[in-house]
Amino acid sequence: MKIHEFQAKEVFSSFGIPVPPGKVAATPAEARDAARALGLPVVVKAQIYAGGRGKAGGVRLVESAEEAESAAAAMLDRPLVTHQTGPEGRIVKRVLVENASDIEQEVYLGITIDRARRAPVVMASPAGGVEIEEIARKTPERIFKEWASPQIGLRPFQAHRLADRLGLNAKTTRAVAAVITNLYRAFAETDCTLAEINPLAIVSDGAALAIDAKLNLDDNALFRHPDLASLRDPNEISDLELEAGKYNLNYIKLDGNVGCLVNGAGLAMATMDLIGLAGASPANFLDVGGGANEEMIEHGFDILLSDSDVEAVFINIFGGILRCDILARGIVAATRHRDFDLPVVIRLEGTNVEEGRRILAESGLGFRSASTLSEAAALVAQAVSKEAA
Repeated sequence: MKIHEFQAKEVFSSFGIPVPPGKVAATPAEARDAARALGLPVVVKAQIYAGGRGKAGGVRLVESAEEAESAAAAMLDRPLVTHQTGPEGRIVKRVLVENASDIEQEVYLGITIDRARRAPVVMASPAGGVEIEEIARKTPERIFKEWASPQIGLRPFQAHRLADRLGLNAKTTRAVAAVITNLYRAFAETDCTLAEINPLAIVSDGAALAIDAKLNLDDNALFRHPDLASLRDPNEISDLELEAGKYNLNYIKLDGNVGCLVNGAGLAMATMDLIGLAGASPANFLDVGGGANEEMIEHGFDILLSDSDVEAVFINIFGGILRCDILARGIVAATRHRDFDLPVVIRLEGTNVEEGRRILAESGLGFRSASTLSEAAALVAQAVSKEAA
């Protein structure tokens, strides 16, 4: 789960990470009043779940309260298009107005999970203010790393060693080491998958200040953090994703034309690759999970049919914990209350597969059956091409 920058900064502040004074505004008038209350100059920043806001005009330095009002008016209730939003952009509902800082240097700090090492990796780079992917591509040697023990955590010497490699003076090195230590605490104690400060600004007195903030929270751990779960912004999530969340379905909207219903994240990703190789394009990632029941399957199928971009449906199930007969009953149930004429290709294997195939065959719904993945992908691509024709 993602949260907004201003929310992440509130979390950072609670863990002792310095952030600039700021106020959230939902109207241009509120932005004007916030600028006056904070003192000028200020920065007006669009709040959306995407990076690249500065390049897209979503971050403005202003010198007067009237300029803050104008900047907010240019952002609010309008789509902001960045390289992470897609061409449709995201509608800006709030802006963050905060004091401009006297920045002397910018560094990057980030923490995520290194799945190869099965441990959190803490990253720092003197090339702050630049997307980490760009740093990794152009100058990977400028990214320094420390791996924290999942049992012990990040040790103090690791934080100091990482800060020391940034080439800062002694006072600033201590300040940055303290931020690294507190950022790791925030990462671990709030069950994050990503915690990032880019940039961490070194200001004129040598102090460190989090100018930007990003926290991605592990959905599977939100039951431990109801206060953080309540921060989710429904305006930033598609209606289909919100609906999927009600039934514990893992759904992500994509820009293709083949609706996918699969059990298991690995099989779902392989299915999307197969669809691409066959010449079509997936419209979504939908993992119903191994413990899905008939109701979850029914709602998952319903969600696929609700997507106007879907021209064909591909159901790919390997029955293990999720039995094939349960899947079949869920699909048949979903068709009872909805009229549709989309081609549906189904590939079943595993537990109770013969019973599942029998239920589908006797439903009279004309599903197209495939016995192999390659055959199923070819049928889907053929179905999409016929729809387009």
